[in-house]
Amino acid sequence: MDNLSEKSLQKGIRSLNEWIDSFGDWEPDDSLIVPEKKVNEVFTRLIERLKCNYPFEHPSYAGQMLKPPHPLAWAAYAIAMSINPNNHALDGGPPSSEMEKEVIASLARFFGYENTYLGHLTSSGTIANLEALWIARESHPKKKIAFSDQAHYTHGRMCSVLRVEGLKIPVLDDGTFDLDAVDPEDIGTMVVTLGTTGLGDVEPLDQILPWAKKHGIRVHIDAAYGGFFRTLKDSKLINGTAWQRMQEADSIVVDPHKHGLQPYGCGCVLFKDPEVGKFYKHDSPYTYFTSDDLHLGEISLECSRAGASAVAFWTTLQLFPLEEKTGFGPILSNCRSAALTMYELTNSSSKLTSYKKPELDIIGYFPTEASTLSEISERSKEIFQKGMSDRSFYLSLYKISAKSFTKRHPDFEVDAEDVTILRSVFMKPEHDNFVKELFSRIENCC
Repeated sequence: MDNLSEKSLQKGIRSLNEWIDSFGDWEPDDSLIVPEKKVNEVFTRLIERLKCNYPFEHPSYAGQMLKPPHPLAWAAYAIAMSINPNNHALDGGPPSSEMEKEVIASLARFFGYENTYLGHLTSSGTIANLEALWIARESHPKKKIAFSDQAHYTHGRMCSVLRVEGLKIPVLDDGTFDLDAVDPEDIGTMVVTLGTTGLGDVEPLDQILPWAKKHGIRVHIDAAYGGFFRTLKDSKLINGTAWQRMQEADSIVVDPHKHGLQPYGCGCVLFKDPEVGKFYKHDSPYTYFTSDDLHLGEISLECSRAGASAVAFWTTLQLFPLEEKTGFGPILSNCRSAALTMYELTNSSSKLTSYKKPELDIIGYFPTEASTLSEISERSKEIFQKGMSDRSFYLSLYKISAKSFTKRHPDFEVDAEDVTILRSVFMKPEHDNFVKELFSRIENCC
């Protein structure tokens, strides 16, 4: 915790305690009081157990999609949790509910839903995608939901939950969808992923949009991981083609707890047409009575949700605007720059080479001192384990089919059905300054 966030946290909790005391004298019940000695013992053990985590905040960690929340974001979350508001109904948290509506309006504008939209925060991207696919099923009953064979597994899983048929579409060598392999008459919704969780691939939204419109198919964008890269859509750091057309999609999912600097769990689902709210219609005889205004529970599949998530995200957006030159833009620029630097370093190395050029901030690479796919896998796993054992770096592993791998790297003997390579996720802006040191540590282990 930095000094500013610590001061903000202490000041916030002190002020809220004074506010609570203003309602009259009261004392906590004796049943809630714990002796100080026992508190110290338990929290000492707690801290020691938490130290068994990997160093997610340090730039030596470039493994999974674990981005530390901004200290001021989790300070805001902690302050709100001292009240513990529930954003299901307005009487569960009027201020936090209003903050949620404000951040949803900000995200809607950010993604290009300027005039009409419907949306809310969720507890995760999984739940956000579940809601989007549920609307897909309700609006196009008896139709299939299609997604690429590199989409997140949650789409297939949620299709099973919703009892709707999911259809995997092959991705061709140039990154486009093999639309000749499907009958558009069978499909009600097409999912397009902007930032796959494997290697951060940006799927061809510009290919899908006109095709879907022609056949009356809804388009859902899963931007759970990549959504905040829209801040760079007009820059030269990424290919902005897909990001510039997001507003043409029918629904969008983004995870603020990934690149949005938020604590877990904070997802978001947005719909372009607010009329989909009719599918949520229900009644709760004891819930929606304090206001005629919209209660967020009226447009959500989830019931109780932490209002603290909305408070933390609202605070973050006040501090970091969704813009290219200030706020989130410079943060995402650093992440993207780190991945490009790693790409250059691996391609100029005699020991490592990249699997392909990264589209966002995730890159795959592998040791070249091998002649077969199984040797690449074995060496990759050895490097992975060595870095963790001596605490010099923390990476992740990624499995690719032999067919896909040899299309890009045909010089290796195929002796296995798939190959395991190294993978780095450069989610922290600090990675931009640390990536050369990180690469040096990895190369020394080869």
